[in-house]
Order: sequence, then C-alpha cells, then structure tokens
Amino acid sequence: MKKKSFLLVLISALMVVLAACGFGGKDKEEDKGGEKGKDSKQDLNLVIPSEPPSLNPQKATDSTSGAILRSAFEGLTRIDKDGKVQPAVAEKIDVSEDQKTYTFKLRDSKWSNGDAVTAEDFKYAWTYALDPKNASEYASILYPIKNAQAFNEGKVKVDEVGIEVKDDKTLVVNLENPTPYFTEITAFYTSMPVNAKVAKENKKWSAEGGEGYVSNGPFTLSEWKHSASLTLKKNDQYWDKDNVSLNTVKIQMVESEATANRMFKNGDIDFLGSPFQTVPLDAIDGYKKDKSLNIQDYAAIYEYKFNTTGKFTKNANIRKALALSINRQGLIDNVTKGQQTPAVGMVPKAIAGFEDDRGYMKDNDIDEAKKALEAGMKELGIKDAKDISVGISINTSEAHAAIAQYIQEGWSKNLGINVKIDNSEWQVFLDKMTSLDYDIGRMGWIADYNDAYTFLERYDTAKNGNNDTGWESKEYKALMEKVVKETDAAKREQHLKDAEKILMTEFPVAPVYYYTNLWVEKDYVKNMAPSRLGEISLKDVKLEK
Repeated sequence: MKKKSFLLVLISALMVVLAACGFGGKDKEEDKGGEKGKDSKQDLNLVIPSEPPSLNPQKATDSTSGAILRSAFEGLTRIDKDGKVQPAVAEKIDVSEDQKTYTFKLRDSKWSNGDAVTAEDFKYAWTYALDPKNASEYASILYPIKNAQAFNEGKVKVDEVGIEVKDDKTLVVNLENPTPYFTEITAFYTSMPVNAKVAKENKKWSAEGGEGYVSNGPFTLSEWKHSASLTLKKNDQYWDKDNVSLNTVKIQMVESEATANRMFKNGDIDFLGSPFQTVPLDAIDGYKKDKSLNIQDYAAIYEYKFNTTGKFTKNANIRKALALSINRQGLIDNVTKGQQTPAVGMVPKAIAGFEDDRGYMKDNDIDEAKKALEAGMKELGIKDAKDISVGISINTSEAHAAIAQYIQEGWSKNLGINVKIDNSEWQVFLDKMTSLDYDIGRMGWIADYNDAYTFLERYDTAKNGNNDTGWESKEYKALMEKVVKETDAAKREQHLKDAEKILMTEFPVAPVYYYTNLWVEKDYVKNMAPSRLGEISLKDVKLEK
C-alpha cells in the first residue's frame, strides 16, 4: 500500500518513518493517561497525520485512508494478527482443483443502514475499481481475475470479467491463473464491498460521514470534520458485533509528530504509531530508555523514487550514483534509530524467499557511485557536477525532513551536486508524484499481501497507478507476465528475482531501508499490536481500565 504509505502507505506521511518514531519517556508526573482515560471505558483516542485523501475503498491508495477503511468495511476475508487469512463476510470458500475458480458463500450480514450485504455489492465494487473511467490507482490488484486487466485497459466489456453472481449469497470468481495469495487480496480494502444501491443513488456517498456513509465493518463513520477529526462508532448492524469491544474511536488530524507525542504523554490519546500518526524521531531514545517502545519488523520499504523523465534523473547512471551513495546504516544509526535494516534490494527480507542478500549493491558505495556519476555526466554532456541540480520532494513530516536532510548532505558532500528539498502537504505531494512533477520523491510501500509480487508489480508499466516514475521496460513487463502464469514455485521466485535485478540495474527507484513498526501505547490498551503487514484491527482492540 502506497504513500504507503503502507503508503504506506504509500509509505505515507503515515508511512513516514513507520520505522523511525518515538520520544520522550513518560515520567509519573507527565503521564496522566491512566486518569484521563477512565471517563469512557471503551472510547479510544487516536491521531492521524492528515485528512484521508479518499474513504472510498476503491479510490484509496494510502495508509492513512486504509487505516480507517479497515475499520469501516470488511471484505470476504480478513488477515489476523498472525498474518493468517480468516473468513469474514464469506463464511465458506471453495477452490477448484485447478486453483482458478473461487466460490465464496456469504454469511448473513448487513450494511449499517440495515440492507443485506449481497454478492452483487462485491461485484459492483470490484468492477467499479476496474472501470477505466473511474481511474482507480489500485485497479491492478484485481488483475488476477479473468479479463480484469483487459477491462481496465478498455479491451473488453464488463460482462466479460470473471466475476459472477450466482445468487445473493454466492459469488464465483474466475482467475486468469492460479494465484496463491488471492484470499489475501480479498482482504485488502480495494476488494471490500460497497452498497451498490446507495452508490448508484449518490455518487458522492463517500465524501462525508454520517448516515449517508454506509459501511459493513465493525464501525461506522459517524462524523467527518474535514481536516480536523473523524469519529468511528460501533456498528450495531455488524454480524460479529458481540466481539467488538470499543464503542467509539475518536481520531484527530494532527500533522506534527511532536504535537502528537505531547498529546500521548498528556493522556489525550491512547496509542501513537503507524498506521496512525507516528512518533517523532527525537522521541525514540526516551521511549527506549523507559522500555515503553515496541519495535517489530514488517514487510515494508522506505524508498526514493526517481522521475525518469526529469532533466537529470532521466539518466540511469545518475540515478545509480544517487542510489549507491546513500549511507543507509548511518541514516538508521543517527536519524531514524528504529532498528531498521539497510535496503539493498526492492523486496524486504520479511518476504519468504527473499531473506538473503541478493548482492545487487553495497550500502554507501561511494567509489562506485562516483564512477556512475562520471559516466552519467559524460552521457549528458555535463563537465561539472555542480551543474547538476535535483530536488527531493517530501510530504510534511519532521521525520521525512530529517531523512531528506541527511541524504541531501551526503549527496552534496560525496557527489558535489546541488540538492534542494521540496515540502508539500500530503494531497499536494501525492498529486506531484502522480503527475511526475518532481525529481526525487520519498515514498513508502507496505506489502498488500505476503508475496514479492506486491512490491515488484508496481513497475510493470509506466501507467501503473503506483509506478509514479515514468519508467517501464519490455523485459521487466515480460517477467511480470511470466510470474502471474508460472505454477512452479521455484521458477516463479526466480522470475521475481530477475525482475528485481532489472530495477536494481536501471534504478527507477532507490531502496533506502526496510521498515520496522514502532509504537507506544497506554498500559490499558490491549490487542493493538500491528500485524506483519502493518495493519491494526480495531475490531480486536480492548481497553482494560
């Protein structure tokens, strides 16, 4: 997930430094959370860094929006805290012998307005995401479905897509090829249903909170004060409401990590960490000292994307020089301090089959970086490195700014180039990335499912909604096509590694580090640890005061 922002999110202001947060230390006089929290026993208080760009499941792409959607909606399946697929709206799943047909039997469940959740609601949502006129950036996650990509590209009609409604409680999905992680895709928010009747009657149904925002998850979006706050209320129509402990989740929008941290220490919020707002970088040491900081590895990457159509970044050797000359371990030791791992590949080591170093590059390889810079300058007809000027685009965040400054200093010192930092509000930043109005852009990506394909598929074509670089390669695209068709696991893994090698040769993106998830929580907050995919199920959270 993007901007990630898993976007992570992605990954995102949210994705910030999913891996870099913490502050303070809570001494007895400052930490009043135990007192303030006792007024409403099952009311949880949180903050997010910005206004969610979209709370339509089929339009969202970032971790801020995703964190809300996972509480307001529920798909056919859900992922538990251990990363295992569990039935959700689907109470039974049958898979054909050739692994290409999935039959989902829906349980009795309702929308927040009392309507029954039907198979048609899923078909409507999925085909909405795939319809090219809706420009859903996450449409490609549904490409395993037969003719989904062809419909998304305008080559076939919607009735040729492999989604069939047998009856109100039976959804049959035909795939192009066996897809071992398909039931993980059905848990992702792009695959969540939408009340077809409501959406057809009101095209702007997802723009505001209240009764008009109809959802089927454990919570309803009872209020949305734009750019200020959101309120989630327990959904009395939810099929599993007896297993939901929280009554209310109050979420304020607080851009500053430092402000959010003070709120946590003062007892105004109960949890601080991704996928909600992150803790400031200068907080980590204090929370480590008092042993309240939680740190967990997960499948996500912090990365710097290159606009491959830019004046200087169009050159592969210039991109290589920039990628090789990042001192990742120094960044981790001196700035992020979250026990992250230097990323020297595009797939995190948390993904099965990619645990070992693939040998693409060395961290902070200044000698090779200078060679690449010299080659790039020659190709571009540049005689002096000072004539190269690039900008690092970030969304507003103390963490992103600190990281950018560290990398800026390294590039200026070691390569002799001019580097500026461009800071924008979250939605403006996303627009710049999508329109290629940048040179180098920070981004985060959280795995949408536990497979390397989720990291590599983003670059199959320049038109991919999560590409944001303008880069594409026929060889790379061919490998991605082989991946989706290959049934031999070992061969499929090799295709993925061959594709990763191309990225690590042409460098449309520079990996920076593999995230860790860092968070602090009040001692009465239970069951709120993020999953290995960085997700939190508010359905499972309980306050024991």
